[in-house]
Amino acid sequence: MTNNLPIGVFDSGVGGLTVAKEIMLRLPKESLLYFGDTARVPYGNKSEETVIAYSRQIAQFLCSHKVKAIVIACNTASAFALDTLAAELPVPVIGVVKPGAKAAAAKTEKGRIGVIATSGTIRSGLYERYLNSINPDIKVFGKACPLFVPLVEEGLTEDSVTKQMAERYLTPLLEEGIDALVLGCTHYPLLTDVIGEVCGNGVTLVNPAYETAKELSELLSKKGLLKTDDTPAVHRFFVSDGEEQFRRFADTILPCELEEADVSRKVFS
Repeated sequence: MTNNLPIGVFDSGVGGLTVAKEIMLRLPKESLLYFGDTARVPYGNKSEETVIAYSRQIAQFLCSHKVKAIVIACNTASAFALDTLAAELPVPVIGVVKPGAKAAAAKTEKGRIGVIATSGTIRSGLYERYLNSINPDIKVFGKACPLFVPLVEEGLTEDSVTKQMAERYLTPLLEEGIDALVLGCTHYPLLTDVIGEVCGNGVTLVNPAYETAKELSELLSKKGLLKTDDTPAVHRFFVSDGEEQFRRFADTILPCELEEADVSRKVFS
């Protein structure tokens, strides 16, 4: 039955595991099929055409494994490729941008929202457009934070250099008087502690990974696609390179042991 098929999730690398984690916690009965394009990360500095091409390849791979829905767990790919994939694929597709934007719009009191993300996501202007479609009076202040991703992947989430970079990136946004901040890259929730420390209690942090899992649950329920049997969830993980590094990183994030999953290599030509 379609209901019992896995959910496809993809990201440019390992950051999308924060989305996978939230889906596992909210929908523990559901199986996941995850693809991390670790050979071609990052997407944030690539052109829109390239990101769409990569996203199409990965979506076709996921569909070949019979998934019932696809989550684009990458802000850059969500910004550039969501509409294309949603129009082309036979299954529902959601990204991480719109759920995060809706949550930020609901949580701001002053109508001044910061967005930190990759250069590609900031350049796309998608968060600003979507937030202004909800409320044209909202002021959006975007900031690309390119060093956050390598700092996370090097395991430096609590290092002093990470706090220094957070202060450098976030100070201009704080000076604009923001009261909500969208963590617009799937790596950034792993920096919640340091970002929260720099921002202080006056700024609400919005985690699009959490909001995406919530929206996915609602989507599957609405379309009658929630899993109906009681068989255990089976999670499979594919990467395009660096299996061992991916496995080590995943073991620090996921609410399950990755040794129980099938980590395989898939390289697109």
